[in-house]
Amino acid sequence: MLDLSAWLFSITAFGMVVLIIIIFLTRFGSIRIGGQDAKPLLSRWSWFTVILCTTIAIGVLFWAAAEPLYHLNQPTQGSGANPNTYSAMRFSLATMFMHWSFTPYALYAVPALMFAITYYNLGQPFSLGSLLAPLLGDAFARRWSWLIDIIALYTLVAGMSASLGTGILALAGGLHHILPELTGGSLLYGCLIGLVVCTFVISASSGLMKGIRILSDLNVKFFIFLILFVLITGPTVFMLDLGLESLGDFLVHFAERSVFSGEGADGEWARQWTVFYWANWLAWTPVTALFLGRIAYGYTVRDFIVMNFLLPSLFAICWITIFSGTTLHIQFYHQGLLTLLQSSGPEAITYAILETLPWSRFIIPFFLLLSFVSFVTAADSNTSAMSSMSTSGINPDNPESRTSVKIIWGSLIGAMAWILLSRGGIEGIKMLSNLGGFPALILEILVAMALIKVIITRKGRAPANNSNDNFVKAKPPR
Repeated sequence: MLDLSAWLFSITAFGMVVLIIIIFLTRFGSIRIGGQDAKPLLSRWSWFTVILCTTIAIGVLFWAAAEPLYHLNQPTQGSGANPNTYSAMRFSLATMFMHWSFTPYALYAVPALMFAITYYNLGQPFSLGSLLAPLLGDAFARRWSWLIDIIALYTLVAGMSASLGTGILALAGGLHHILPELTGGSLLYGCLIGLVVCTFVISASSGLMKGIRILSDLNVKFFIFLILFVLITGPTVFMLDLGLESLGDFLVHFAERSVFSGEGADGEWARQWTVFYWANWLAWTPVTALFLGRIAYGYTVRDFIVMNFLLPSLFAICWITIFSGTTLHIQFYHQGLLTLLQSSGPEAITYAILETLPWSRFIIPFFLLLSFVSFVTAADSNTSAMSSMSTSGINPDNPESRTSVKIIWGSLIGAMAWILLSRGGIEGIKMLSNLGGFPALILEILVAMALIKVIITRKGRAPANNSNDNFVKAKPPR
């Protein structure tokens, strides 16, 4: 029997990529978020760094090294590649591009764009119910927005808890690599979770223009430094050759693999990997959309797509080419990583790779710091959005919430992540991601329908003289 949920995840994910590209090419792309006279809230560089750090979290840092080993050792039957061959390496890297670049960023971009338009240009309140107002009507959206917000908060708590669990595994793995006597366990996990939660709550409480912007700027500079360092000191020619070949394979087979749900062959592979990732990204999507839409003030829709869809995807491709390529080179020519994966788990792989590079004594602690800051910058923006949703009724014109609300949400996420790690480990992380993803999937489909309706109706068309008189500024940024 057809696995309907897997099929729906795959079709929806592919549809979001198609939709965001179509929007970029239409006249709707000239619409300015906030009205024709709106001035940007952030500079382009600050805007990009906040977007990248909000969406990247800890995932690609954790999985870029470990995931390629799974696909190298067990490629799908449909790939035509035999395990542990060069063709399996190319399939592995192409699969990484599929899971971490254009599709997930399209899943973010569609609802985030819809929220930016409805909040700033159509005068809707700071609520996820606003996303459905063009589709279901203002009265329905306002009456039931509380229910939509509750569902979205549930999905993000699940998604952030799962992501925090992944981040803690990465941090614990790094500490164990530096101090072998320090092994993972409930106490260590609890201490690391407490440190991360305290940091991102403090950062979120300082406001958008302080902690989040500063941390994001610092984090992206760390990213760039590490990419350049590994590119120069690692197997450079091999990484670039394999990356280019795999990118071609990814683009040629993009549509085919996007709608692959595993029915008939490799169904378990599809559910454990591709569908799991779509569920994981979707769990973050609703509340993240509010934050990404909020900071887009003053830019055009086309600018929005470039910053939220194109540039982060290209960054992910570069990161994966470097780190996944290094993993595959070591395993293919020197062996050992797959055995380490099976004995010590995915959290050990990144540090084993960094150990092979020059100055590893300095690079490994640096990567630990990067992992820590990376999750904090993602968590503080989403904590800010969650808190704003919780208190939007108190002051609908100012979505910034009280510090106490941010502490409550941060503590809840930390507690769930600790329970998850202590009881379920990596399988618990996957389970929680799936639980959060399905409600967000339904919302994503409805939001896409609402955005299409906005585009094809009169109030969604940019006027010929680009005066934007039918998309007036509804409220200033806060």
